[in-house]
Amino acid sequence: MARSAGVLLSITSLPSPYGIGTIGKEARKFADYLKESGQTIWQILPVGPTSYGDSPYQSFSTYAGNPYLIDLDTLVEEGLVTKEELDSRDWGDNPQQVDYEKIYNNRFAVLRIAHENFRKKDQKKFRVFTRKNSKWLKNYALYMAVKNSFDMKSWTEWPEDIKMREPEALARYERRLRKEISFWKFVQFKFYEQWESFRAYVNGLGIKIMGDMPIYVAMDSADTWANPEIFQLYDDGDPIAVAGCPPDYFSETGQLWGNPLYDWDYLEQTDYEWWFERVKAASKLYDITRIDHFRAFASYYSIPYPAENAINGEWVVGPRIKFFRMMEEAVGKFEIVAEDLGTLTPDVTELMEQTGYPGMKVLEFAFDSGEENDYLPHKYTNNCVVYTGTHDNDTLMGWLETANPEDVRYAREYCKMPPDEPFNWGLIRTAYESKADMAIVPMQDLLGLGKEARMNTPSVLGNNWTWRVTEDAFTKELAEKLKTMSVKCGRLEE
Repeated sequence: MARSAGVLLSITSLPSPYGIGTIGKEARKFADYLKESGQTIWQILPVGPTSYGDSPYQSFSTYAGNPYLIDLDTLVEEGLVTKEELDSRDWGDNPQQVDYEKIYNNRFAVLRIAHENFRKKDQKKFRVFTRKNSKWLKNYALYMAVKNSFDMKSWTEWPEDIKMREPEALARYERRLRKEISFWKFVQFKFYEQWESFRAYVNGLGIKIMGDMPIYVAMDSADTWANPEIFQLYDDGDPIAVAGCPPDYFSETGQLWGNPLYDWDYLEQTDYEWWFERVKAASKLYDITRIDHFRAFASYYSIPYPAENAINGEWVVGPRIKFFRMMEEAVGKFEIVAEDLGTLTPDVTELMEQTGYPGMKVLEFAFDSGEENDYLPHKYTNNCVVYTGTHDNDTLMGWLETANPEDVRYAREYCKMPPDEPFNWGLIRTAYESKADMAIVPMQDLLGLGKEARMNTPSVLGNNWTWRVTEDAFTKELAEKLKTMSVKCGRLEE
């Protein structure tokens, strides 16, 4: 891994006249800005279609792209919708916040207009796309069509025949919902068409996209509905146990995520085919794949279902190194970053050493336990990625407001901050100066924003994933400062 620097910014956080960031013109402008700033990595959040709560880590599909990310101006250029049809809708009145209710109500209405107009045009490229991706696309499109016909209820609440995928029911719904199925396939066609163009542009600037792969899939997803055999489910589709984290310093009752757990014994019998197909798909989207909650490959926390909290779970052995050795044979080598945050048990540490994947170091975690803290830069090896914070943390300036004064004093002392150096820049400089091969800084920390710009508060439903950056934030002064620091710290060749 070459010594480099990058920025963490969700695509949804980009400026846009339509309420949410997309992979259109503004995404290209931000990539240009990264280039100007001496950055070679753009880290993003998962890009799958989001479900209840709008979390990118709870998606309707592990393969599908988020319809919200499709650039609407590109559809205008293609003659699929008119500018008037876009401008006449209410996309929200706060350029710094996503209004997901308004996005949901208006985005799909526009995409349906585009689909109607698309049906009158040449379908050759569309047919090629659907054939090439039929393995996942057929299940996803049918799942979304059926889900929409039942007022978006979870598949576990559908009529028994289609819930359990009885062949006659599948055929009947495919006939009945043919046009709706075509719509969901069209949405994916446009997403992937635009994504290919977007990625080519970013890569053409010498910038790599680091994408994020959640280790678990949502219970309410096409993946779980279409592949129940790979999960720990009862015959009626209910989960036997679900994912989460045990009680810790941050939560007395732990975190109950509710995702279905994998049946690793079954997956091993099938040579992990489902998983490796998923990994191949991620490698086609991203240049670097960050695997979220990597520790679950060593051992995962299993919470009996149903449960009110995560107190009564237990640790169960995961697939460990055998999975990754087989993956390299099946998929080949590609760049991976392992999210190894939290309390690391010996089995996790061993797996990290065996794979050789770079782990993560977060400076916001570094200053609360003195010299023994493994997140302090003098403890790093080269083979890691240092962050000032992640999407799950408060911003640096938000942390500064609530942190223990002794921890703040220690941070200033450790980072050798002059009295006139802003706190966020003291930590950014420390990250850049560290021996970690890669340094990633959230856009909020570069801008010195407070808790109002926090992206996510774990285990809290609502008011998450909404922050957006305004266009005037991308100043020439900031770009010059970042580039100078990148060159000075050996993260960019002059």
